[in-house]
Amino acid sequence: MAQITTFLVLAIAAGAMPLAGQTSLSIYSDGRVVVRRTLPQALQKGRNTLTLKLEGLDGATLFSPDSGVAVVSAVVRPPTDQDAALAAAAGQTLSFIRARAAGGADTVRATVVRSDPPQYRLPDGRYVLSLPGEPIVPPELVRTTPEATLGLEAAQPRPRTDLAYVADGAARWEAVYQVVLLATRCQVSGTATIISESLRADSAEVQLVAGSINRARAAVRPQIQLLGVTKLASAAAEGYVAPSEESVGETHVYLLTGKLSIEPGTPTTTALFPRSGAAYTQEFVVPGALPWRGFVGQTPGEDNRVPVQVWYTLKRGRGTPFGDRPLPRGTVQLYQADSAGRLQLVGEATSGHTAPGRDLRVQSGDAFDITAERVQTDYAQEQLAPPKRGMAPRQRMTASYKVTISNAKSAPVTVDVREARYGVWRVTESSVPAEKLSATEMRFRIPLPASGEATLTYTVQAES
Repeated sequence: MAQITTFLVLAIAAGAMPLAGQTSLSIYSDGRVVVRRTLPQALQKGRNTLTLKLEGLDGATLFSPDSGVAVVSAVVRPPTDQDAALAAAAGQTLSFIRARAAGGADTVRATVVRSDPPQYRLPDGRYVLSLPGEPIVPPELVRTTPEATLGLEAAQPRPRTDLAYVADGAARWEAVYQVVLLATRCQVSGTATIISESLRADSAEVQLVAGSINRARAAVRPQIQLLGVTKLASAAAEGYVAPSEESVGETHVYLLTGKLSIEPGTPTTTALFPRSGAAYTQEFVVPGALPWRGFVGQTPGEDNRVPVQVWYTLKRGRGTPFGDRPLPRGTVQLYQADSAGRLQLVGEATSGHTAPGRDLRVQSGDAFDITAERVQTDYAQEQLAPPKRGMAPRQRMTASYKVTISNAKSAPVTVDVREARYGVWRVTESSVPAEKLSATEMRFRIPLPASGEATLTYTVQAES
């Protein structure tokens, strides 16, 4: 079988020169990047050897997308550091800088006998058992970028070389959604921002992958400080074209329009979809006092201030432009106009992956003008006989609460007081009827007048 040795430069490396070919990147939010390269190098039938210079290659993940080509070997060598350069210079005489001054540098020449342990022979035959200074290394001993020597086995001649691998910690992306709240509807736009930590690519086809992908191998993230400003990847002059989206396995893949240039320290932002309209609802929720599991304890008798959570639900019915879109996990920012029409940030939350047709519900913060105080007004516990011989006895706790809710707004509102608990428990009495939301959650709906207040009392029994 014929064997070819070809030296190529893969132009995805920091500092590497561009190479004709195509680059396709699939970027994941956890820092993994699937890099696909199509190189113009032809392959002959049989064994081929290629030497590539590239950043971020994990040889264990390297493969060929071409079913007729197999990767049979991969040797990855890192960029040369001082120790490696001195080891390679064994037997050579180098110059070492001992001191720097305005008039030049004070140097000494010495022969590298070995680098570990350090042994350097001076021109007079004596030895120095430490570095004589800062070494000046000839260029042939330095690899400026990682270098990989690959062995490829081709079943048939190929006009090009296709390679793919996973670069871990190279780049990531995040989604941010801007929601402008109107009277009963809202306007929603979404952007995706690519943040490169070590990845560099010119005119690459980019896909963003959303989903929960397990990680079986430890992540290796380069420690690179991110600098620079965000640039908007927008083809305003040519007209905006939304990224295409498709489901692949249990992920959603967004193909960005056009070709992008990516470089470390320069975040790139692109719109995920055109601005869409949707109906929304707002809820005020007072969280419950019961622990999810375990013992229901006695609390101090004084009033306890409790937060009134603010929740928004964006309606995403099927058959609507916004409802039919899968929404990757991201940050939701809610804006509302003040009296002068200026948009103010009124809430922010993290949302999970949201499938098409499912409403988007987020807690944006706590209310300012709606406050609540809770006090435990009664408490008792009693021992219950074990249900069967040999089983541990049970306890029944009975607790009563009073919740006082105040509304300083100039409009009436409705506040939900919710209690949720695992196991056997029930509401025995309440001043407002309890609504059973599920096997574990109850809700009390409390209407509040403008600039007024209301009081809720209820008693619960729980076994543990």
